[in-house]
Amino acid sequence: MIAVKRLAENAPVPFGITFETEVTNLMALKHENIVELVHYCHEAQKKVVQHNGRYVIVDVIESCLCYKYLPNGSLDKHLYADTPSMINWDTRFKIIKGICQGLHFLHKDLNLDTERGPLIHMNLVPNSIWLDDNWVPKIADFGLSRLFGKEQTRMYTVNVKGYNGYMAPEYLYRGEISTMSDIYSLGMLILEITTGEKNCAVSEDRSARKFVDNVHQNLKTDEQIIHKYPSLGPNGLQQVRACIVIGLKCVEVDRSKRPTIVDIVDKLNGKRVPILDLA
Repeated sequence: MIAVKRLAENAPVPFGITFETEVTNLMALKHENIVELVHYCHEAQKKVVQHNGRYVIVDVIESCLCYKYLPNGSLDKHLYADTPSMINWDTRFKIIKGICQGLHFLHKDLNLDTERGPLIHMNLVPNSIWLDDNWVPKIADFGLSRLFGKEQTRMYTVNVKGYNGYMAPEYLYRGEISTMSDIYSLGMLILEITTGEKNCAVSEDRSARKFVDNVHQNLKTDEQIIHKYPSLGPNGLQQVRACIVIGLKCVEVDRSKRPTIVDIVDKLNGKRVPILDLA
């Protein structure tokens, strides 16, 4: 069974990368935590449209992506307190680790044996994380992704797109794209998954700093964590504490203070990571 996503007509693709090349890159992504793209179609059709009071014939490009169907749908359907199938902490931690492993693959593993650099996802939000029947997360929705060159570390754009609350400040206000753009979005995801609360960004707070401040104030002690998850054992408490530290560090306004995806995966696996040590 497959799921078909129809892209917007004439939807823009990353600069310098054709639709076919982008799709070929996605079809080459084979990882447990990356959604499987099985096929695509892309064609131009003639359509008659009205323009300035006249009917004209234009070329309209229509594109569809065919993904492997995942029965549990997207993460946002299970994440928050007001959702009918709210998930427990063990499942939440499994999802956090899976997303981080998938991002590690995109940022680090892709360029080990090739001449290309990292793939920056640019749209890590709850509805771009899909879940299979075993709650294994799959990163999906690569419509805004950017493929870097081997030695490339950043690029700039004037075409800033994304969801409020998940876009890094340097991207939102300067159009700067780097792996740290994904790390900021990942931090917001981790905080939402850990707290079960929505990141409700508004136009006056597009980087969701109020949400970040609330997490910092409401879950800064073990007593506050236990109050939220009363059935946690010592291991679970340590996991929640680590996820809060990671999430808050990922959403630092200064990109140079954020951890890399390697740091994050190491911390989740119980290793000591200086940049993520508690103050």
